Formats: sequence, C-alpha cells, structure tokens
Amino acid sequence: MSKQYIIKIYEQIVKQKQLVQHLLKDNHHFQITNLVGSSLSFVISESFKKVEKPFLLIFNDKEEAAYYLNDLEQLLNDKDVLFYPGSYRRPYQIEETDNANVLLRSEVLNRINSRKKPAIIVTYPEALFEQVVTKAELNRNTLKVNLNDKLGLDFVNEILFEYNFNRVDFVSEPGDFSVRGGIIDVFSFSHDEPYRIEFFGDEVDSIRTFDVETQLSTEKLTKISIMPNVELKTLVEKRESFLKYIADKTVVFSKDIDLLSNTLDKLFVKAEEAFSKLSTAINHAKPNELFCNGKLIKNQLKDFTFVEIENIHHSESKEKMLNQVQHDVVSFNTKPQPSFNKHFELLMEDFHKNTENGFKNYLFCDSQKQADRFHDIFNDIGKEIQYTTIVFPLYQGFIDVENKLVCYTDHQIFERYHKFRLKNGYAKKQSISLKELTNLEVGDFVTHIDHGIGKFGGLQKIDVEGKKQEAIKLIYGDRDILYISIHSLHKISKYTGKDGKAPKLYKLGSGAWKKLTQKTKSRIKHIAFNLIELYAKRKVQKGFQFNPDSYLQHELEASFLYEDTPDQSSSTQDVKNDMEKEQPMDRLVCGDVGFGKTEIAIRAAFKAVDNGKQVAILVPTTILAYQHFKTFSERLKEFPVTVDYLNRFRTANQRKGVLEGLANGSVDIVIGTHQLTNSAIKYKDLGLLIVDEEQKFGVAVKDKLKTIKENVDTLTLTATPIPRTLQFSLMAARDLSIINTPPPNRVPIESNVVRFSEEIIRDAIRYEIQRGGQIFFIHNRIENIKEVAGLLQRLVPDAKIGIGHGQMEGKKLESLMLAFINNEFDVLVSTTIVESGLDVPNANTIFINNANNFGLSDLHQMRGRVGRSNKKAFCYFITPPFHMMTDDARKRIEAISLFTDLGSGINIAMKDLEIRGAGDLLGGEQSGFINEIGFETYQKILNETIEELKENEFKDLYKDESEKPKDYVRDIQIDTDFEILFPDDYISVISERLNLYNQLSELKTEKELQKFESQLIDRFGELPIQVVDLLDSVRIKWLAKHLGLERLILKQKRMIGYFVSNQQSSFYQTPIFTKVLQFVQQNGTICVMKEKETKNGLRLLLTFIKIDSVKKALKTLQNIENLNVK
Repeated sequence: MSKQYIIKIYEQIVKQKQLVQHLLKDNHHFQITNLVGSSLSFVISESFKKVEKPFLLIFNDKEEAAYYLNDLEQLLNDKDVLFYPGSYRRPYQIEETDNANVLLRSEVLNRINSRKKPAIIVTYPEALFEQVVTKAELNRNTLKVNLNDKLGLDFVNEILFEYNFNRVDFVSEPGDFSVRGGIIDVFSFSHDEPYRIEFFGDEVDSIRTFDVETQLSTEKLTKISIMPNVELKTLVEKRESFLKYIADKTVVFSKDIDLLSNTLDKLFVKAEEAFSKLSTAINHAKPNELFCNGKLIKNQLKDFTFVEIENIHHSESKEKMLNQVQHDVVSFNTKPQPSFNKHFELLMEDFHKNTENGFKNYLFCDSQKQADRFHDIFNDIGKEIQYTTIVFPLYQGFIDVENKLVCYTDHQIFERYHKFRLKNGYAKKQSISLKELTNLEVGDFVTHIDHGIGKFGGLQKIDVEGKKQEAIKLIYGDRDILYISIHSLHKISKYTGKDGKAPKLYKLGSGAWKKLTQKTKSRIKHIAFNLIELYAKRKVQKGFQFNPDSYLQHELEASFLYEDTPDQSSSTQDVKNDMEKEQPMDRLVCGDVGFGKTEIAIRAAFKAVDNGKQVAILVPTTILAYQHFKTFSERLKEFPVTVDYLNRFRTANQRKGVLEGLANGSVDIVIGTHQLTNSAIKYKDLGLLIVDEEQKFGVAVKDKLKTIKENVDTLTLTATPIPRTLQFSLMAARDLSIINTPPPNRVPIESNVVRFSEEIIRDAIRYEIQRGGQIFFIHNRIENIKEVAGLLQRLVPDAKIGIGHGQMEGKKLESLMLAFINNEFDVLVSTTIVESGLDVPNANTIFINNANNFGLSDLHQMRGRVGRSNKKAFCYFITPPFHMMTDDARKRIEAISLFTDLGSGINIAMKDLEIRGAGDLLGGEQSGFINEIGFETYQKILNETIEELKENEFKDLYKDESEKPKDYVRDIQIDTDFEILFPDDYISVISERLNLYNQLSELKTEKELQKFESQLIDRFGELPIQVVDLLDSVRIKWLAKHLGLERLILKQKRMIGYFVSNQQSSFYQTPIFTKVLQFVQQNGTICVMKEKETKNGLRLLLTFIKIDSVKKALKTLQNIENLNVK
C-alpha cells in the first residue's frame, strides 16, 4: 500500500513539473537537477509510464548503472528494463569476452529490432564504447521461427551450421544445438535460455524454452528469433555506434556528459595502443571501425531529446545557468539520507523531528526479516515513533523536501553492503554434480553386492526368448561374463577405493567375495557399535539449554555487512535450535571458502556469551587466530563482550593474563591454536566450542577434543570436510548443514593450470596491479623463497614485494600480514602460511607454485583466499608437465580445475574420499577393507548394519523409530520376457540412458514417477510402448515388494511370485499376507498358491495365468492391494 502511495506522489510531481511535455518535444535538451539517490529512479519510472518513448540512461560506471537498473526493474515491469553491458575486459582480447554480457547485448539489440513496445535501456560508457552490427546485417543473420511454420528439420539444421552453431548431445551454452528425433534444441545468442523446437513432420509443432541444468522446458512461446554471435570481432561486416542503432525518438538521460566523453577518449587511446601492438600477420579491424571516441558520441547525442542530470546546490551552478540560458531546467529539492553510524537513538530522534515537521517516515527494507528486526529493535528501546516499513530494496535513501517525504534504506542505516543483481542468464552451469562423479564409463570397476567386483562393459541388448532386453554387462575374473537386468541397477555401484590400483577380480561363484563381505560386515559392526554408543551417550546427556534470542542478538544480526544467503539463514537457525535444545549440539557446518561460516560462528558465540557462558574457538594456525581475533572484535565492538587470543605471538605475560581471565570469567571468547586443548587451561564456565577449518587438525588433537566436549555444545566449521567427518555426517552421527549458495555478486574464480612461464606470471601480476589489486604467490620452500621473490621483482620492477614464512619471528610476521591487509605492498610471496583463513578482500590473483605437491583441500583453501569481493579473481596452478607428476597429483589437479564453481567444497571432499579412501571412522587407523570392496558398497553395508543395530542392540534408544511398519523385502528381482527398455531411436546417447535407468531405480513414490514421465516426454518426445511398460514395471516392483514378494517372474503369459524365504518371518502373521490369502480363495480361476522345493529350501509361490501384458500384471497386483479384508 505505502509503496503505491509513494509512486502516486511521484506521478503527481511528474505532472506538476511538466516533465512529460519536455520529454515529448523532439530533439529538446534540458536539465533536471537535485535528484539524489533513488528519487531519480522514481521520477524516471513515472515519466516512462507517461511518455511512449524508449529511454536510454547512461550512468558513470557499471556499478551505478546496475544499482539503478535494480531500482527500475522493481518499479516497472522488468521485461521493459534492459541492461546493456560492455562485452569484454580489454580491447582486442577476443578470448576474454564475457559470454553472459554478449548475451545481454544481443538481447537488447534484438529487442530494439523487434519493434516491441519501448523499453528503458540502462548502460555505461564502456558499453557505448563498442560499436554494434548494423540493423541490415542483423536482419540478414536472424532466423525467425513461428508456431505452425512449414520448415524442414534439415533446413533448420543447415542454417544453424551456417551460423557457426555446433552440434552437441545436450545443449549447454550459447551457440550449441542438438537434434533428437523430431526435436531441435538450440541456444540462440538473443535469449538467456535455450529453445526447444518440436516438429510434427515438416511443421513446427511447439516452441518452448528450457533450463540448461535440468534440460526441462520452462515456458511455451509462439515465435522466436535465433541469432548467431554478433559480437565476433573477426567478422568483416560494417559496424556503427549504438546511438545510431537505437530509435530516433529515444530520450537519452546522462549524468555528466564531459565525464562520459573523457572516459570514452581514455578507452579509445587504450584501444589504439593495443592495436599498435597486434601482429600484422592477421588482418585486424582498425580501432575507429570497432570503437567510438568521445567526440563521436557527443555529436550523436545532439540528435536526441537529451536530459542532463545535475546535482549542484551552489553558486557555480548559477553561473553555468546564466551561460546557458537557452536550456530549460526542471529542478527538484531532495537531500541524501544522513548517516547514523548504527545509533538507533539518533535515528529515532530524527524520525521524531521529521514527524513534528510534518514529514512522513518510510523505511525501505531488503526483506521482511529486516523489517521485523526494526520493529523488534524499536520496541525494545520502547519510544513511540511514527514510521512505515516497506519491503522494497532501494539503492539509496533520500529526503524529498518539497513533498515532505523521508525515505531511508535499511542497508544505509546498518551500513551494510547493498549489492546489485545482474541477470546472469547464462552463468554456465558447470557444476559437475555428484551424479557425474559416480558416472559409469566402460572399463570402470563396479561392485555388485552379490557377486563382487567386476569390470563394467556397457549396456547391451540381449535376446530373451525372442524379445529384446537391455542389460548391463559385467566382466569378472577368468573372463566370466554376467548380464544383469536394468531392474537390479541398484545392486551395482562404482568401485571407489585407492586410486589407480586395480582391485582383484574373482571368478564368478567363488566363495572369496562372500567371505570378504562377511569379514567386512563384522568389522563394520564393531565400528558402528562404538559409533552409536558415542551418539547414544550424547543423546542421553544433558547439556546447557540456551535461551531464545534477545534483542542484542537481533541487533548483531541486523548489523551484518552483507545480506544473509538463504542457506546461511537456515544454517544459523539450525545452530540456534541445537543450542536451545537440552542435548549438547554437535553440528558440522560445511560451507565453501568465503561463504560466511565465520558469521555463523560469531552469532553462535554471541548467543553463548549472551547466556553467560564462555566460548573457545580452536583454529589451526597462528595467523588465523590473530585474524579471527580481529574479525570477532570488529563485529562485536558495540557489544559488552571481551575477546582475547592465544598463539605463539603472545608473550608469557599476555598469556598468563588470558589464562587468568578464562579462569575468573573476565574473558568471554578465547581464540587459539592447539594450545587450547591443553589440560592446564581451566575455564570458568565453558558453554560452546567452535572448531574452525577442521580439516587441518590431526587425529590426536581431535581425540583430545572428545574429552573436552562430552557435554559442551560443539560447532565445527569447514570448507572441505576431510573424508572422515564427511563419513560421520553422511551417516547421521552428526548433524550437517551445508551452505551452498554463494553470496550474490560473487564471481567464480577462474582457474588455470599453467607451466612455469615468466610471461604468464608477468602479465597476470601487471593486470592485477593495474586494476588496483594485490597478489599472493605461494612457494612452499623456505630455502629458495628469496630467489623467487627476486625473480618476480625482475619481471615486474615497479611492484612492491613482501616475503612471509613460518620461520620468521611472530611480531615480524604479524606486522607483515597487517601491512599486506592494509594494502601497503602488492605481492606477497609466502609459504602456505596464508592458506588458512587470511582474509584480504583486495587480493584477487593467486599463484601456487608446484601445485602438484599439495593435497586437494589445501589447494581449494588457498584458491579461496582470492575472489572475496565482487571482482573477478584468477588462480594459477603452476605445475610441471602432466607426464612428470604422480597419478594422484594429476587427478588432484584435474579435480580442482574441474570444480571452479562456487560452492564446490563438498564435491571436492567427495572426490578426495575417492582418491584417498575413507579411513576408520573412530580412531586413527586408515582402513584397508574399503579398498577391497569399494566405498559405495562399504556405505551400503554400513547403513544396513546400523539399521540392524537400531532394531536389536539399541532398541530402546531408537524407540520412536520402531513404530514404522517393517519392510520385509529389502529388494526385489524381476525377470521378464517383455521388452521393457529405452529404445535406441528414442534416446541415442548411451550414458544418458544409463543415467535415466539409474534415476528410475531411485524413485520412491508415484508422484516422482509421474514427474519423471513428464520430463521424458518433454526432453525426448512421445513415449514409445516399451518405455510405458518400463515405467509400469517400476510400479509392479513397488506393489510386489509391499505384498512380500522377493522375486517376480513374468514369462510365457504367467506371473509367478516368490514370497519371503524365511519361513519363520513375522510377515506371515501380518494383515497383508491375510489379504493375499483371501484374494487367492476368491479368485481360484486365475491364480494358485503352492509350495515348491527349490535349491534354497522350501518356497511359497503365487502363480497367475493369462498375463499377456505389463499393464495386466500391474492391474492384477493392484486388485490384490485394493481388496477389502473382511
């Protein structure tokens, strides 16, 4: 309501000031003055609604443009607001175009060209600097496709090749297309989602957009245009300035025209320099054919209705006015939002004064949560004030004096960093999912739970009594071959043991595998028993129950500089809920480097102190202790909390002081290295233990910790959980929260694996220094670290270089690190002392020399030192050539360069698990038996064992769980001679077929199955009969399992079911079995139940006749299921 109210006011203002009349005149130049902050957005959006003309807004730089873009997107329909960015970082560096930006640019050109209704285009000098393809050229290169067009598949295919699109299996980035049956998927450069065009014969049957990651359709369209990459600078066609491209009636708004033209001239000079250095062998276009300079743009602006946005309050403007009498001026009267330095008393006084002067107070909040926090804080202070909160993120607050409006933004009051969001439609989703880590390739080793380890031989069609069946081929010792049906896919899993070593393959049917699994099972049982015992102890113990949040807690959380990501809020909530329970907390928060784990720790620590408890924070390195000390002190400086730290930089006296403070309770939070586990340290009342960067601690320290933490709440933070802890939480012995969403505005780090080359190093360092950043250079050998620094100094003579390593004295190292954080020098050459947690937001390039000698988690941690702001960061792994590294090292480097995506810490841990094996869960011994049976199978056996223990030895502990009905059949085997499979001509890519079979075997409910079905139809077209049967066979499997059948045979028009093999099983007393008996009695004509002697003893069988289709089999089982027992 109140948002509408403000918009109404501005509608009136625009009318009053006769802005519309000014804007409607052609080629009319005038000024609007004194619109500060977001008041400008309101005025522009209101005049746009009234004037039927396109607007072009030119701001001073990309950031400002992006903020105003966000404001306008909220105020108008966001389809009418477009962002027009520059396509690359440096002129003539064609490789460095940013595909996402190219996409946004093409979208704008396409929109202007398609003559839809006018739009607002927001841009900045760097974008205007580049010329664009002419309209005629664009029309010639655009393929328009409408619904029901007569177009041949082959025709479209040929045109796409002509446009240099490349054909792939599955579309993932602009310029890709794929053909499957009657469906073409194509990713045009003019839209941020790819299109799926479905043909019926030669007619376009439907057009829809789809999502790259899931490959599923999102919305239906009636017409589309497919555009090639028009930004390719190698093309010979003519280009013109963007201003020539836009419609003549466009109204141009610009902040400072002189600044604009200067920026353009600077860029042009740079382009000319770059051009002069290019090799003459290739014919390059001249700068004036590709770029615009200031003069050109200035002249072209004269042809438009042009509005200059001025903000000057003093005499200079008067003189300017006198000189330019002919210009009209529309003046407003707004003032920027004052700053309150987080003092709420001042804010309230200000609100009070405003109300007395007849002003209305509005608070614009980013989220409902922030609005609630204001209410809480104001209620706690308890004064009557008049204000309205509006959930509507604005760029900057303002005071409108003429209209008595006060609009403040929450991020300015709390001094939080307010971020802009740019549509990054195509942020190439490179997430290699866990699915792909466990993807099967021909030749991989797999474990079959009943037959042991074999080699995967791919999918094969086999004949079963004249009908085709798809089966999976496994090769065992002595060339034994086993075909398993796609229904028992869940029994095989990829073998993950130690790297590079081939496991032993046994002959089929030899007892070796059985013995091995028995042996493993007994050992696992032993481990699991101890594990559950530990867990049970914790469940039964009483810890301290913390109180719900106080208002101090709200204030602390509201003053966080950034906005919480959804995962961050939920993790914080999890931690708080755990603290408020009476059992001791044991939670692992796994979030990637720089995703805000420290903030969660700060909030938890504050909650503990707020409840009168002490907090110990354990960190792996001296520097990190110091850094955390600074972070914590900084965040908590407004609150009554004492923070102190212990590490080897402290003198004996300082140390003594800290220890005394801990004993008498004057120190609330202590941060320290391993020394904290020392038994000599006495706490007055320890309530929370936080372990940061947990992957760095050895087993010994962790065992010591276990003694401290029997009943203290424990919070563990880590980016790459080492395999053992990952195991722990995978098995629900600890609670796990994962933070996967990167803070908005983070760009993934660009990782390159390079050889040691002076040229690459020099260019990268130069580039970083030019944009005002700093560089880490990691070199892990102290003996020649000085030479390395000397080499860098020679390459880049004007850089300031510092050297740091662990053998320096504490004070020196500390001051060096501080100097680096304060930007006093450019390059820090150091040993891995930086890897754990040194936080320098301004450092955005890191080199890691001899990266092949580091572990995966170390590499990931070090890479996480850069890219902590919204600048693009670079990471270079310097390695010897691949063939000179060990297998392990090569795999590690490949893994780390694959996972450049934000939030890939957990994937890296999974890969690490694969490379190293999982180790014994509870003690220091690393395991051998995981290698013998493979990790996944080990997981399976482990989970089964834990289930068994829960049902037997630990019945009382898990009472609440035993109420559920018991599953008598763990898994069921189906043999059939019907064709149930995905035919080749339906899905041609074998790996995709295997993937889908896998997904199918993991479905649990009818709803999931229906969703799966609609996804198939969407991606591959109508379902053939075989696939329909395949889906029904899954339903049959579920029903049969529920009816207590362990095996089902559908052959020669009969269906035979084998009941639970254990004659003593309690299944035979259940109502389900009674139901089956009743059905058999009532329907003696179609089914018969009898006992049969098999090689595994006596079995009870149920046989049906006249079952000639999968549908009928399903129907029969449903009839039993739906029988009402009398």
